[in-house]
Amino acid sequence: MKKYVIVVAGGRGVRFGGAEPKQFLQLNGKPVLLRAIERFFAYDSTLNVALALPEELMERWRAIVQRYAVAIPHALVAGGATRFHSVQNALKTIAGEGLVAVHDGVRPLVSRATIAACFEAAERTGAAIPVTPLADSIRQLKPEGASVAVSRDDFCAVQTPQVFRLNVLRKAYEQDFCGDFTDDASVVERAGYKVALVAGNPENIKITKPMDLALAEAMISD
Repeated sequence: MKKYVIVVAGGRGVRFGGAEPKQFLQLNGKPVLLRAIERFFAYDSTLNVALALPEELMERWRAIVQRYAVAIPHALVAGGATRFHSVQNALKTIAGEGLVAVHDGVRPLVSRATIAACFEAAERTGAAIPVTPLADSIRQLKPEGASVAVSRDDFCAVQTPQVFRLNVLRKAYEQDFCGDFTDDASVVERAGYKVALVAGNPENIKITKPMDLALAEAMISD
């Protein structure tokens, strides 16, 4: 079955701070975004890559492609106002059927095993996402500042890539945007589909703060 990946890199680094968009920050000698794309190319060099970027960052990316002699074929797609709209735009560029992964461009340490497990589960079930168990105790917030302890065994942390049959994701993205959409799985579930869970890898962190980048540097060096 033909495979695609939409890499979403629409962030401008507001939470990270500084002038450099977080997807372009250096991680052990290469931009974070480039490392994320390389993970998928290492998994399957025939995989079709669509990169969703804000239009004002496209020239910056093209300069990176030249500087690092990036030989991975990929299509550039204009990012939208939200992640939902970026994925929606990217889906319009994909013809035919198959499986499509949606991955955060600031998750540069996803493992080959996680990518493979998600594609394999999505081929069987139609939709699959990687998750990891929670280590910290958690509390549910209640009105007026109250909170209550809940079992962390009833929850898990969600990662990407989130992988779907193309017909499933296309149908889901025919819906109007809703502020309750937190990721692609939530869009798919709202459309009436079930989502399978597979084991993610703990190193597959999302780079949103300087501490995350330092942790990623330590892990990739190790």
